[in-house]
Amino acid sequence: MIKYILLIAVLVFFAMNMGASGIAPSFAAAIGGRLINRKRAVLLFTFFVISGAVILGKNVSLTLGKNLLPQGLLGFGAALIILTSACLSLFAANILNIPQSTSQVTVGAVVGTGLYFGHLNTKMIFLKILPMWIALPVLSYALTLLIYRKIYPPEHDNLHIYQKIFANEKKLKFSALLVSCYVAFAIGTNNAANAAGPLFGAGILGINLGLFLVSPLFGLGAGLMGKGPLETAGREIVPLGLVSATLVSFVTATLLIFASLLGIPQSLVQLNLCSIFAISCLKNGHKCTIDHHITRKMFLIWVVTPLLSTGISYLLSVLFLKG
Repeated sequence: MIKYILLIAVLVFFAMNMGASGIAPSFAAAIGGRLINRKRAVLLFTFFVISGAVILGKNVSLTLGKNLLPQGLLGFGAALIILTSACLSLFAANILNIPQSTSQVTVGAVVGTGLYFGHLNTKMIFLKILPMWIALPVLSYALTLLIYRKIYPPEHDNLHIYQKIFANEKKLKFSALLVSCYVAFAIGTNNAANAAGPLFGAGILGINLGLFLVSPLFGLGAGLMGKGPLETAGREIVPLGLVSATLVSFVTATLLIFASLLGIPQSLVQLNLCSIFAISCLKNGHKCTIDHHITRKMFLIWVVTPLLSTGISYLLSVLFLKG
């Protein structure tokens, strides 16, 4: 009985933290621009996360629950260790105030358990997941840079674009709100599987039921724990401008859904920040952006925390599992 209570507690905490961090890149621009209040944003966020999880969340759940490890190896104890390891790694990143990918620490936790059992689909990791982890953030940066360069800085050749934007301000605001919902949908397609995938692999819940039960917890976390990240992100994102914030959100969500279709557990945080880096590079220069101590710290933590998750998972497997 105690182990089930522990699993539920870890699962709820993990999903709520993903929701608390996920609402910021989804609705910060809309709330910061006063297009919607926080309560309505949480309701929309919850609805679209559930929709994304139910409609397109299956492929990533299969990757985490079946394709990385033989399904028979993922028992109750292994699922609990994977979720616990991912939670602890995220907590370490939070202490350092660095947004970290729940997908990457979850994959790291699965890898740690797989190394303990001696059964791991290395082809999936090295030929599919890792290349996409590198390629998609680079693509997020490149696409944002390419598109935003068309309108920034304001010049004679692009003034007509600004005229159209300001002439259709209401449509722009509606588009920003629509893109916020699009990001929440994308989060559901990918991140809900971080919790549901190990449960499916362990035979605790089916994929569809797991996704349906886990995804509402994102909304609960957004409502109870998302106020601080949401207000902070709102102040930081909106000064970029509603146009640039909408562009960042659209590029990020599109690439995240693309990853979900391929069954790749992908980092929303990294896609989002690499897109923002592109805006920063155009406004402040590449050297200033790259040399910033926060940028260097982020890249270091992005490398370290998945490895930390792998190590914790392996250690807990040695201590509590029988190979």
